[in-house]
Amino acid sequence: MFRERRPLFPLFPLKSIQSSIAFAFSVLILLTIAATSLFAYRLSVNAVERNSKGYIQEVINQVNTNIQSYVDNMENISLLAMTNKDVKYYISSNSFIGNEGRRPYEKRISDLFQSILYTRKDIASIMVFGYNGRFVSDRRITTLNPNAKVEEQAWYVNAQREGGKSVISEPHVQNIIQNEYRWVVSLSRELKNSDGMTADGIFLVDLNLSVINDLLSQINLGKKGYVFIVDGSGNIVYHPEQQLIYSNLRSEQIAEVVRAGSGTTFKVEDEEGKRFYSVKDTSFGWKIVGVAYAEDLIGYKSTLINFLFITLGGVAVSLVISVLLSRRLSRPIRNLQRNMRKVEKGNFDVQAEVTQMNEIGQLARTFNMMVGQIKNLMQEIFDTHENKRKSELQLLQAQINPHFLYNTLDSIVWMAETKKHEEVVEMTSALAKLFRAGITKEQELVPIRIELEHITNYLLIQKMRYSSKLDYRLEISDSILGCKTLKILLQPFVENAIYHGIRNMPGSGTIVIRGMETQDGIVFEVEDDGLGMTEEQLEKIWEAPDGEWKNGGIGIRNVNERIRLYFGQAYGISIRSELAEGTCVTIRIPKIEGSGGMG
Repeated sequence: MFRERRPLFPLFPLKSIQSSIAFAFSVLILLTIAATSLFAYRLSVNAVERNSKGYIQEVINQVNTNIQSYVDNMENISLLAMTNKDVKYYISSNSFIGNEGRRPYEKRISDLFQSILYTRKDIASIMVFGYNGRFVSDRRITTLNPNAKVEEQAWYVNAQREGGKSVISEPHVQNIIQNEYRWVVSLSRELKNSDGMTADGIFLVDLNLSVINDLLSQINLGKKGYVFIVDGSGNIVYHPEQQLIYSNLRSEQIAEVVRAGSGTTFKVEDEEGKRFYSVKDTSFGWKIVGVAYAEDLIGYKSTLINFLFITLGGVAVSLVISVLLSRRLSRPIRNLQRNMRKVEKGNFDVQAEVTQMNEIGQLARTFNMMVGQIKNLMQEIFDTHENKRKSELQLLQAQINPHFLYNTLDSIVWMAETKKHEEVVEMTSALAKLFRAGITKEQELVPIRIELEHITNYLLIQKMRYSSKLDYRLEISDSILGCKTLKILLQPFVENAIYHGIRNMPGSGTIVIRGMETQDGIVFEVEDDGLGMTEEQLEKIWEAPDGEWKNGGIGIRNVNERIRLYFGQAYGISIRSELAEGTCVTIRIPKIEGSGGMG
């Protein structure tokens, strides 16, 4: 059914179009980048030394700004403590009445410090040491290390010496809190009394050194470049290989850095290669140093004008090749598109050519299967309409039943001969209405009210024919009269009830017709108390091609198929019967409002 052939000259040995495109474009991009990068590298060698000084200095200035921001924030925290009334009162010479008098101040100060730490995850701790012996921190309960004397700590001594100015310590292990040893940088300052002359204590903020590590680890000065910090005395505050420095496994140009002024850049060339040092002084005595290697900076600098021409040339070549490649890859898609247009015009004999078993080939196979399925469905629709037409023809033939017509006319003649004029008029009128409903060319669905009138006229004629032998009742719910049903739905079952259930029984019989609304739709019941049937007789009705239970009219099985043609397989008829007890036919249809919408 499908025509499949292998391409004579496959472009790539890949079964996926996506893989083919990715492979082709990757090769083009890599070749273009390789050529332009090689040329740009040669052009960049001479530009590196001219641009490296400004580049490193810009990075160092940014680092200085960030670190200065941290220090400024710490100083702002110290100013907050200096101006806080509770802190000033707590470390002053004022006395408290017992511990209960001190606790409200300690709680408020601790809460203040905790609120600061809540917004500053980089701060390890905040503490105040009063010269009056009082102590408070950001924690409610703090136990000092008995082996570490606060007064001997370098940050404490330096803060006293500076007399109110902020002091930034070198990195150290903070051990004044029992069982805690954090690697921090401390900002400390002496707190003055309200008179501005008398000193009351020392304020301490510890900044986690990991903050500086995190900040400087983000600085990129090439593969080998780095940033380090020393204090004014040449002690290393931070270095990415600090352990190697302390172990004398690596040396650094500390002496030149200490002598260099702020903004100075100098070059060092030794066995490690050529590198550039850029120095920046901070306001609090540290020196921030950036180190960049010349070979690393080549990858980040280029002569843009020459590089632009190379890039444009590479892009132009890539575009030309991409257009040709795209046309080659999209040809099967265009062929499939042409076949789809033919199907749009009604030609379902189209078969798409399958050349490769990639995504397009699979799509072509699916298209061929879809067209075949559509063709089959259209044939099924045609057959369904043909069956529907036959069903309607059989319905019309059942309605115009010659035996029923002959018997009814005989009854009219007999009543006319016996001068029963009113009965003649009544039966003739009912017969006219009955046939008018059967031969009308209106829509197949009619209101239940019309179907009720039709079956009433039919029963009226049969009642006049069989007189006291036949009785009937109509129990139709008023709520469904406006809903729609198939035309002449009930007559075949009433006819079977009369001819097979009541006519041949010794006495009289009754037919009850019910109509009601249920949760699933509408249900009709045609029940008689006639002769009934055995289980074998019921089975024969469904096994026979047209349904054995019929009287020259439309079969039960045919009616069931007619219902399912219109409403679906969920609806239809069911029959229950007992011999000598009677028969009940149940008809289920959906609820369709008078406007035509489903209920």
